Amino acid sequence: MIVFPAIDLKDGVCVRLLRGAMEHATVFNHDPADQARKFAAAGFRWIHVVDLNGAIAGRPVNADAVAAILGAGATPVQLGGGIRDIETVGRWLDAGISRVVLGTAALTNPALVRESCRRHPGRVAVGIDARGGKVAVEGWARTSEIRALDLALRFEDCGVAAIVFTDINRDGAMAGLNLEATVDLAFALTTPVIASGGVSTLADIEALKVHEATGIAGVICGRALYDGRIDAAAAIRIAEG
Repeated sequence: MIVFPAIDLKDGVCVRLLRGAMEHATVFNHDPADQARKFAAAGFRWIHVVDLNGAIAGRPVNADAVAAILGAGATPVQLGGGIRDIETVGRWLDAGISRVVLGTAALTNPALVRESCRRHPGRVAVGIDARGGKVAVEGWARTSEIRALDLALRFEDCGVAAIVFTDINRDGAMAGLNLEATVDLAFALTTPVIASGGVSTLADIEALKVHEATGIAGVICGRALYDGRIDAAAAIRIAEG
């Protein structure tokens, strides 16, 4: 199981949101490249990056910050936010992104997911962000009537590398992971699941590790790493143990 430290980009800096609300952003580092290097030095093997402005705008907005992270050359990067067409997928992968995450496009343009997987095998993940079990899109500004599991099942046969599953109501709230929903999703799929949203203690990582065999491939940690509630070395030791 892999621990993915999160770098969420808003207006070019590293922030954490509370339950996805852009107006409730806490800045943790003004230099995204510096943050990437710190995470790499701590021993993390991947970094999960989200262009928050891009997720709302429907196109890359924090491209300079992402380029700076790539320029740091610290560790492979998984990137989501504002990736809505095949050209953008290709540009990011050509630029050095190791894996793109398609979120809104998975709901509104499933053909894009399939074509991206066909052209770039192993380098495309689907981000499913749920509020009350229903998929939210466009930077979590709109909640659909589609269940998270139903959306995930649509891509079981096209080679998606992973499903990144986030419980929005837990994200940034330090309320703990929605373990039951995450494990249920992983159990129902053959596609690996990366858990996200609310991870606040080492106990959350330990609980996921217990269920790794259901298909839990990783966990994304954000605020708890930045504020020191989770020790990086201990988190990696538990996850990879």
